[in-house]
Amino acid sequence: MNTKNNKQPNKKITKKKLLTLLPYILIPALIIGGITVFAGAQDKQKPEYYEIVSLFDEGKVTEYNLNLSSGALTYKIKGEDKEKSFTVPNVSLFIEDVHEDVMEYNRNNKDAMIKASYDSGSTGEWLYNIVPTLLLLLAMGGLTLFMFRRMSQTMNNENNRTMSFGKARIKHAKDEKRKTTFADVAGADEEKEELAEIVEFLKDTSKFDALGARIPKGVLLVGPPGTGKTLLARAVAGEANAPFFSISGSDFVEMYVGVGASRVRDLFDQAKKSAPSIIFIDEIDAVGRHRGAGMGGGHDEREQTLNQLLVEMDGFGANEGVIVIAATNRPDILDPALLRPGRFDRQITVNYPDTKGREEILKVHAKGKPIGPDVDLKSVAHGTVGYTGADLENLLNEAALLAARRSKKAITMDEIDEAALKVEVGTEKKSNRMNEKAKKLTAYHEAGHAVSSYYLENKDPVHQISIIPRGLAGGFTLYRPTEDKTYTTKNDMLDKLVSLLGGRVAEALVLGDISTGASNDIQRATEIARNMITKYGMSEKLGPIAFTSEDHEVFLGKQYSQVRNYSENVAAEIDAEVERIITDAYKRTETILTEHMDKLHIIAKELFLNEKMSGEDFARFMDDSAAESADETVSES
Repeated sequence: MNTKNNKQPNKKITKKKLLTLLPYILIPALIIGGITVFAGAQDKQKPEYYEIVSLFDEGKVTEYNLNLSSGALTYKIKGEDKEKSFTVPNVSLFIEDVHEDVMEYNRNNKDAMIKASYDSGSTGEWLYNIVPTLLLLLAMGGLTLFMFRRMSQTMNNENNRTMSFGKARIKHAKDEKRKTTFADVAGADEEKEELAEIVEFLKDTSKFDALGARIPKGVLLVGPPGTGKTLLARAVAGEANAPFFSISGSDFVEMYVGVGASRVRDLFDQAKKSAPSIIFIDEIDAVGRHRGAGMGGGHDEREQTLNQLLVEMDGFGANEGVIVIAATNRPDILDPALLRPGRFDRQITVNYPDTKGREEILKVHAKGKPIGPDVDLKSVAHGTVGYTGADLENLLNEAALLAARRSKKAITMDEIDEAALKVEVGTEKKSNRMNEKAKKLTAYHEAGHAVSSYYLENKDPVHQISIIPRGLAGGFTLYRPTEDKTYTTKNDMLDKLVSLLGGRVAEALVLGDISTGASNDIQRATEIARNMITKYGMSEKLGPIAFTSEDHEVFLGKQYSQVRNYSENVAAEIDAEVERIITDAYKRTETILTEHMDKLHIIAKELFLNEKMSGEDFARFMDDSAAESADETVSES
């Protein structure tokens, strides 16, 4: 397989070279072939010398014309009006051979009108003989001209690339097939209001000038990936009928020194010529990182580019009428000089949308899609806490793909629920059949998560349980938040630990053994416990002290750059506190599952038999009346 893959590019290169060389091979071949065919045809029609002499001997030639210099002979035969031609190889010998015959013909035929002419030259015959040579010369000249033009074109392209190397690779808003406006942006009302000021300024500057107001020179859009920062910038371009220059931060950075700074100058020069205008730099953290950071020192190409950007935004020269909008999800690594007033005067945080915002986003992306009558977008918005705009767009797209695959005319709630599971957990692997022992272990593991969380005060309700493998998970218990939360309490985190440890505790209590299936649960639980102590100051023993620093080296990973600002004794106390929190949560989980062992058996049995369980069915089985039917555990068959 590898050998074939390696040979494929060589084949493509060979074909490309052959197509390039084809005119240089084909044109001379056609010319030579045409000349050969022409000459062959002429040779076939040309009579032999003895045949011409025989015509004179027999008295069939009535008229002839002989060119003494070239030996070109033209003659007419008795009874034919068409004049024929022949080239005599030896003129003097030919005259000796036919002279007596001509004289004899004239003596015997008194009425003969034979006419003999001896010309010193014939222009027609000379042109006729030189035609193949002229064709060959014309063809060679055309081929040479073609080659020179190709070479000139190639050199011009190379020169254009060299000359445009320092030019900015700008994308204009007019290049978009469909103009984006604020109507296409949902769930970001406050962000649109702030950006609307810029649009209004670009349309009418007099209102702001009358009050002495100065529009912000730069606006930095900050937020997690997928929240719509680039979409907002495109909407500003669509709303403001002003020139919009879009470029990525990575387009400035090149391996050649000075290219990035040159592109920054070119970008602002073009924007100034079209002022008032907007410059949008996407992912500005690619070029705007802290100067002087990293292992390589501070004199590199990237920093020269940043210096030029700082000068252009607010330097000695005037930069009137050009507004810079930039987007990043890493504002912590940007250079402070870039964030000061006069450069990026305003920072707009584009955060996760709330329930109302998610509903509006769903309505925007539902346009053009046939939605079934059972679909309640408000309910979908309530069940998608933590989703970004990009996640919601992907959710409806996956639902549309599922509906098309099932040959449905509209998207129903079943497709949306299935798409949500696919996005969050992964694709269902129905072909991956587990044996009875693994199926039983997975059933009790997921039942342990669900039952333990049911009796917790600060836990979201169960939405679905499954023991069918999805993605990397052998099974899952999915919860659906009932409300948006802007913070998490200590009790929320402690209850979360109990829910995470429910699977491991259920395995130990019922099966008398534990498995590797709880590795991810334990990892997440340990991370929560350590953050409670070192990041959030929730330890009663150590107090409200943060033992981690958020200041990381921007060119080194977090693992290399964390500065340990506490002693070995404190590190030992932190480890002891993490152990205590995890142990207490484990004991709480054991107590809950031991007291409600009957419910654990019910849920595990249903999962073993049906492999799936909805949130409504789970709540019904957890009712006290349903517990009376639980008189046996899951048995291996």
